[in-house]
Amino acid sequence: QVQLVESGGDLVQPGGSLRLSCVASGSIFSRYAMGWYRQAPGKQRELVATISSGDITLYADSVKGRFTISRDNAKNTVYLQMNSLKPEDTAVYYCTAALSILTIMTRNGYWGQGTQVTVSS
Repeated sequence: QVQLVESGGDLVQPGGSLRLSCVASGSIFSRYAMGWYRQAPGKQRELVATISSGDITLYADSVKGRFTISRDNAKNTVYLQMNSLKPEDTAVYYCTAALSILTIMTRNGYWGQGTQVTVSS
């Protein structure tokens, strides 16, 4: 079983930036597709971004141009760089891992515990 631990969530003002990190256990990290989801109070968990084992990326329209997903296989870590943050970005952010992008998108992969991001004045 893959264990995922997110960090980096914080309170930030609109227009600010944060970088989230997710560290995965195990020695096969480079084989996995990775993703970030977020869930705001009273809303469904929604896909934010994915990155394949070949570094192909996909973004939700709501974050395109502002967020960047990346990975460092030597550190078993996936990142989400978030710039130009808006109040509507406020949510618990979760990382997920699976052996295919399809499994990421169907929410059937492994999950971390989440990290809180709050964008507010």
